[in-house]
Amino acid sequence: MSASKITPYLENLQAARIAVIGLGYVGLPLAAEFGKYRPVVGFDINECRIAELKQGIDTTLELSEHDLSEASGLSFSSDPADIVNLDIYIITVPTPVDDEKKPDLAPLINATEIVGSVLSAGNVVIFESTVYPGATEEDCVPVLEEKSRLRFNEDFFCGYSPERINPGDRDHRLPFITKVTSGSTPEIAEVVDQLYKQIIVAGTYKAESIRVAEAAKVIENTQRDVNIALINELAMLFGKLGIDTQAVLDAAGTKWNFLPFRPGLVGGHCIGVDPYYLTEKAIRNGFPPRMILSGREINDGMAAYIAEQIIAEMELHGVRGRLSRILIMGATFKEDCPDLRNSKVFDMIRILEADGLQVEVFDPWISDSDISRHKLTSINMSPGYGEYDAIVVSVAHSQFKGMGVEKIKKFGKQNHLLFDLKSVFPLTQSDWRL
Repeated sequence: MSASKITPYLENLQAARIAVIGLGYVGLPLAAEFGKYRPVVGFDINECRIAELKQGIDTTLELSEHDLSEASGLSFSSDPADIVNLDIYIITVPTPVDDEKKPDLAPLINATEIVGSVLSAGNVVIFESTVYPGATEEDCVPVLEEKSRLRFNEDFFCGYSPERINPGDRDHRLPFITKVTSGSTPEIAEVVDQLYKQIIVAGTYKAESIRVAEAAKVIENTQRDVNIALINELAMLFGKLGIDTQAVLDAAGTKWNFLPFRPGLVGGHCIGVDPYYLTEKAIRNGFPPRMILSGREINDGMAAYIAEQIIAEMELHGVRGRLSRILIMGATFKEDCPDLRNSKVFDMIRILEADGLQVEVFDPWISDSDISRHKLTSINMSPGYGEYDAIVVSVAHSQFKGMGVEKIKKFGKQNHLLFDLKSVFPLTQSDWRL
């Protein structure tokens, strides 16, 4: 049976009523973009988040107060009663991994249960969360059927359109990133595609199935992870050989098809997490994903490698002692972004502290609420000059670049060491860089 016979209102997509479930880095920009043109309910179970958004405050800094005011059709709620009798539900919640690096679908299943409890005949549920191929139809659809007592592809339908938000990126905003779309039937695939075309200036790409769209998303970050792992391994090798890695990359980069990856800590909610969703699916199906897991092992081990190099260099130069103090400049997982999720800087800090070093963190992107929520006891928002035995530039925030190396060096004692993990400054201006 065609979608139009069951859901005639979808023939006029502009009239379809939308709810976006989950208002983080992905959901809020999406809800706001739709909210420029139609009524949209932005739903999140975090009541504090809803209260802030109602005041025009986005603590992720993805949207300004002006951006939110432009979304005149957008309202916010944490009450499921406010998303009853709508037409399209878009789920954009996080999909993390647990302590054993296994996919944690709890937030996704919880959001699916909420939607299932308000689902009506003819509704469409679109998932944007990153998952392994098959998760939408194998894990989420049964929950929707159980909660709603409705039948999949007869009473309700599903779509999958993977998010491509890059936190902190002011150049690649939602409307200007090509959107992959898919649906559980050919008719619904067209509905989902046309829906997103209303807000995506860059255009859409309609995948042939939900599973293809899911797989396409999860390999995007897996590919980046493997490539960064290669460069990280090369950086460790070149360190043994006494060769500057950045100089090698600059030279190799003169070839037209050399890929411009750089070594470093691989954290965040995407590159450091998504590959584990794909490897879990592979292992369940009897396929050993050797390259993917090898890349993950290398990248997950970089925090320990860097910490060991810092300790070794401090001992070599005689600035390592029981009372040695280190200033870590930058703790978020990437530059010019307040996102602390899965930041590997904290893994490095734990190793340094376990070795007896006194660590303080300076990061202008961390708010007071972040400090309280994450219990960041080592944060020092006003580091003093001449106080540290070592300075580690771990995140390439624009503020640090603007300070310049000479001002940064003023934080150190007379015989301090400067570690530049992001090659922010020329080799001659730092004592060690990755």
